[in-house]
Amino acid sequence: MKRRTVLTGLGGIAASAMVRPAAAATVGVTKTEIKIGNTIPYSGNASSYGVIGKADAAYFQMINDQGGINGRKINFITLDDGYAPAKTVEQVRRLVEQDEVALLFNSLGTANNTAIHKYMNTKKVPQLFVSTGADKWGDPKGFPWTMGWQPSYRTEAQIYAKAILENYAGKKCALIYQNDDFGKDYLGGLQDALGKDFEKHFTKLITYEATDPTVDSQVVALKDSGAEVMVSAAIPKFSAQIIRKAYDIGWKPVHYMSNVSASVGATINPAGPEKAVGVITSAYQKDPTDPEWANDPGMNEWRAFMKKYIPDGDLADGGYSFGFGVSMTMVQVLKQCGDDLSRENIMKQAANIKRLDVPVLLPGVYVSTTPDNFHPIRQMQLTRWTGKTYERFGKVIDAT
Repeated sequence: MKRRTVLTGLGGIAASAMVRPAAAATVGVTKTEIKIGNTIPYSGNASSYGVIGKADAAYFQMINDQGGINGRKINFITLDDGYAPAKTVEQVRRLVEQDEVALLFNSLGTANNTAIHKYMNTKKVPQLFVSTGADKWGDPKGFPWTMGWQPSYRTEAQIYAKAILENYAGKKCALIYQNDDFGKDYLGGLQDALGKDFEKHFTKLITYEATDPTVDSQVVALKDSGAEVMVSAAIPKFSAQIIRKAYDIGWKPVHYMSNVSASVGATINPAGPEKAVGVITSAYQKDPTDPEWANDPGMNEWRAFMKKYIPDGDLADGGYSFGFGVSMTMVQVLKQCGDDLSRENIMKQAANIKRLDVPVLLPGVYVSTTPDNFHPIRQMQLTRWTGKTYERFGKVIDAT
C-alpha cells in the first residue's frame, strides 16, 4: 500500500486539538491544518492514472509553500486502491474514520466511487471533484455530498452520436465498453441521442472487464462484425490496445475514443502515434503536445509548476495538467470557505463556483456550479489525432 502525504509538521498534535472552539463540525481542520483524503490507482491496470495523484500532491505542496490557505497548510493523504472497488472501500473508511479527513478529493474510478457513494453521503463527508465523468455524480438532491469535475460521460457520448449521424449516417457502428458504470454511461448516452434508431446504427456491442489482461479478441470480433465506425469507452491501457490491435489487423474504422484516454503519454505513445492517426475524441483541456499552446500563458504557468514540483514528469501526459486544474478548483473552494471549514460550508462553496477560469482548460471552457447543478464543466470540443498532436475541429459545445 502506498501512502503519500504532504507533510505539515503536525503529526504530534493531540486528537483533542482537532476540534476548534469556534466550530464543532470542523473535522479534519485545526488552526494550522486542513486534512484532505484521496484514493487513486498507483498500481494495477489503471496505474497510468497515478500521475493525477502525484500532480494533486505537488499542487498542494505549492500552495503550502506559498503560505497555505488562510494560514492553514494542506495535509494531503493519498492512498493506493489498485483500481479495486473493495480496496477503495477499505482505504476510504481508513481516511474517514481513522485519519478523520475533512473531505475526500479527486478519488478516481467510476466503480470505485460508486462503492463509497452511499457511505460518504450517509456520513455527510464531502466527496468532491471525483475523477470520473459518470453522470450520476451530478445529483444534488439524491446525493448532496458528492460532486464530479470533468464533463459527463453520458454527455460526451451524446456528442459522438450527433457527430456520427451528421457525418457517417448509414455506416455500421460498433461499441466496445468497460463493463461497469463508466462504460454503461457511454451506452446510455448513445441510446439517449439515437433513441429507437440505436440498434439500427449500432449493430455490434461488446464489453470487457477492468481486470482483463487484453481486449485483442474483442477487437477482432468488432472487425468481423463489419463495423465501419467504432466508439470505445475504455481506460488508457485498453484504449492503447484497441488502437494497436485494430492497426495490426488492418482494420481502419472511424474511431471515437473516450476522453479519459486522450492522454498522449498514457494512451497514444504506448499504442504507437502512427497507429492512432485519425482517432477522434473530445477535449475540454488544452493538449500539452499541441504547438498551439507552446506560448500560451496558462500552459506556461503549468509548465513552470511542473519544472519546479515534478521535474521528472512527462509533459506529454495530460494527467498532470488534469491534476493541476482540478486541484486549483479545490483550492478555490477552500478559499471561498474563509474561516468556516465545516463540511457543510465546504459543500456549500463547492456548489457556488462562479465561472472559474482554469488555465489548462480550452478557451470557452470554465468551471461553474450552482446548488442545482453539480456538473462543474459542461463544455467540450471534438479533436482528431494527426500523428503528432490533436487538432481541434468544430465549435465548443455547451451541454447546457
